[in-house]
Amino acid sequence: MKLTGQLLIAMPDINDPQFARSVIFLCSYSPDAAMGLIVNKPAGETYFSHLLQQLDIEIESPVVERAQVYFGGPVDSGRGMVLHSRDYNNAKQTIKVGNEYSLTASFDVLKDLAMGRGPEKWLVVLGYAGWGKGQLDKELIRNDWLVADASTGLVFDLDDHIKWAEAMKTIGIDPLMLSASTGRA
Repeated sequence: MKLTGQLLIAMPDINDPQFARSVIFLCSYSPDAAMGLIVNKPAGETYFSHLLQQLDIEIESPVVERAQVYFGGPVDSGRGMVLHSRDYNNAKQTIKVGNEYSLTASFDVLKDLAMGRGPEKWLVVLGYAGWGKGQLDKELIRNDWLVADASTGLVFDLDDHIKWAEAMKTIGIDPLMLSASTGRA
């Protein structure tokens, strides 16, 4: 099953507030482990400009002033990463994910974003969602998640409060028609 670069869409019956109505971009998937970033949950009132000020990085880009930092998931919540379009590459720190995305976890990408020299589309996230061997496969069999193709418009451009419903619609599902409970025939 090829899941790297796909979206996981939480089913309505996921009650864990960290994952309820979440849209997760899967950065890596194998039978042994999976790692993804929640792309529709801002980290409270944490703005990228605040993070840059804490790191003593001068801000020269007006876009940075209003950019939110996202809650990427509950694992290693102090670790920051940037999910971004493929138009930026730091040879030592950038990992290509699928055809349209890259992931960079370096101080350089933060400085480049602050200067307005970074990627065109990006999200700064703290933490990530992680699964151990076979764990995600079991959750998929249990119908905890739906899988959809990722689009840069959905990941980077839509308002966060509509990403979940719009992700559902990309696979032909009207979220209003879903039941909060699942069953097996």
